[in-house]
Amino acid sequence: MPACDSNPEATYKAVILLGGPAKGTRFRPLSLDQPVPLMSIGGYPLIFHHVEACAAVPGMREIILIGYYPKDQLSQFVDECQRKFGIRMRYLQEFTPLGTAGGLYHFRDQIMLGDPAAFFVMNSDVCCDFSLADMLAKHRPGTYTVMCTEATRSQSVQYGCAVIRKGTDEIMHYVEKPATFVSTMINCGVYILSPSIFQYLKSAVKVHKDAHFTFDLSSQCNECVQMEQEVFQPLASRNCLFAYVTTRFWSQVKTAGAAIYANRHMLELYRTSHPDRLATAQSIPDGPKIIGNVYIHPTATVSPTAVLGPNVSVERFVTIGNGARVRESILLQGAVVRDHACVLFAVLGSSATIGEWTRVEGTPTDPNPNKPFAKIETKDLFNEKGQLNPSCTVIGSHVSVAPETIVRNSIVLPHKELDRSYRNQIIL
Repeated sequence: MPACDSNPEATYKAVILLGGPAKGTRFRPLSLDQPVPLMSIGGYPLIFHHVEACAAVPGMREIILIGYYPKDQLSQFVDECQRKFGIRMRYLQEFTPLGTAGGLYHFRDQIMLGDPAAFFVMNSDVCCDFSLADMLAKHRPGTYTVMCTEATRSQSVQYGCAVIRKGTDEIMHYVEKPATFVSTMINCGVYILSPSIFQYLKSAVKVHKDAHFTFDLSSQCNECVQMEQEVFQPLASRNCLFAYVTTRFWSQVKTAGAAIYANRHMLELYRTSHPDRLATAQSIPDGPKIIGNVYIHPTATVSPTAVLGPNVSVERFVTIGNGARVRESILLQGAVVRDHACVLFAVLGSSATIGEWTRVEGTPTDPNPNKPFAKIETKDLFNEKGQLNPSCTVIGSHVSVAPETIVRNSIVLPHKELDRSYRNQIIL
């Protein structure tokens, strides 16, 4: 494939679609305290990894965040990323949820300011080993590139499916969450779009408005346009929509269980990309026993007799006591794990406290290792019998769990005090 632009001075932009507080309900109670895109994965907010990957693309001039969250919830993150990566960043707040294409069209003038040769579009709820430079090198000028990966036949219907022509990588047919099997190639939610995409966005917005015209002023905004159904689907087989197939790690992050799974893979990626982020006996003299990949924020206080790992992220101002055991878990800001407590397959919310000799344990929800290309399942909270599906345990913010208790496969809402053991429950 030809390179995107033979001009080495070509400039690019990136747009990260955040959604809004109406989304992320499957992340509750964690999403009650902060936007889902700021959920910690590998010790950093989820979209930090998007920004880091975009900032490394040659010619990247600006990164734009678009969403429906209040601006004050994103301002600190934007400021910190601008200082760290030395790149211009802005957050553009939608007046109402506009969909995956409506926001792009609404802010089209801001995106095209400076005449970029092309721009990346990324959904915030994905975590992967971004290969953006290689994707850009294979992007064809004037066309639109969709990052795709392979899934199992049964799981593919849960995603956008693309039928790809061999040899040219042109997408011949695209269906979002089909009722029956279409293809094992699925949409990863990462795109490179040429500026000409706005003519199709304009047409999609017009068609959407005509189809949803109403005199009811309380109805949903007519500009709520979905890129996948209303733009990509009509563009398939028109020699302008192409796939970039990746075999690297990719996962959606829509639940706390998916966050633990993504955290594990992000920590593994650090081994080659950022080994300095991983805690080791050399980096923390007289520190805790480290097993496998572990991230510990410099402000955290961890007892030398604690045992951490594998696959643990410890956020800022966390305290872990003597003899504590933490494995396959994420500990958010200010969480406290007291002496001899055990935390397995769990997410502890900010300022949550786990008492002495207490056991907090969840159930792993990893993909089937015996099925190639299997993705993590995003299951409903309850099964057909009305029972809570086994998953990781989530302890909300400012929750206090009494000493010598067991909390297993449960979800605890914020500001609760647990004085006994719980199993397979939602504590309201």
